[in-house]
Amino acid sequence: MSDLSASGIPTIRITPSDAADAYGRVDRGDTSGGVVGSFGSVLQNALNGAIETGHTAESQATQAIAGEGNLTDVVTALSRAELALQTATAIRDRVVQAYQDIMKMPI
Repeated sequence: MSDLSASGIPTIRITPSDAADAYGRVDRGDTSGGVVGSFGSVLQNALNGAIETGHTAESQATQAIAGEGNLTDVVTALSRAELALQTATAIRDRVVQAYQDIMKMPI
């Protein structure tokens, strides 16, 4: 189902029958066919991943301070943790902005 475009960027082709199957699985509550879930559960999984990335970076830094870690691993782990934090902050800002936009809507 996935192809590479001329620019080398992967693309996904979805046929109408694939879309109908996916909608049918969502209607039945079948989550085994893919990543389907409530918005809250997806957000919770992403947050848990960001927290785990932070813990990994912290343990790598602690090992480096003790003289047991590799500097490259420490820098990589800290970069990943920083990116996860920036992503979480950007998502939070978007959610707050969406909430504010909804509250401004006339009834």
